[in-house]
Amino acid sequence: MDAASVPPEILITDVRVEPARLRLLVEQWFGDMVKVVVDVGRRRAALGGELHADAEALLLADGSRQVDLWGSNYYPGLGPARCIEFTALINIRPARGNRSMEIQDPVVREAVRGIVHNLVGAGEPL
Repeated sequence: MDAASVPPEILITDVRVEPARLRLLVEQWFGDMVKVVVDVGRRRAALGGELHADAEALLLADGSRQVDLWGSNYYPGLGPARCIEFTALINIRPARGNRSMEIQDPVVREAVRGIVHNLVGAGEPL
């Protein structure tokens, strides 16, 4: 298998990510942020990869339910109020009342925020 066909590293976790590992995940694709998909039901997260859909697929294969998965982007160094961008293509779910890429439901947003702050970070610098 050549390097171009190797899937990007995506970490599934239910415990706090070590800062050194987080740095590698941030630097792997974008340099200033990492894509995150949160399972609000199981309080787990998948971090990394180029697309939220890749992390979503891994969580589904790991036993997550589609209805519980929400995508976001995490930016270290921006502090707790600004470190999470609640935007991902996987969030477009008209049947759940979410017609945009941004998570609309404030309850879901707060659940995602809490899980990201607990497992990834609250915007601390790397």
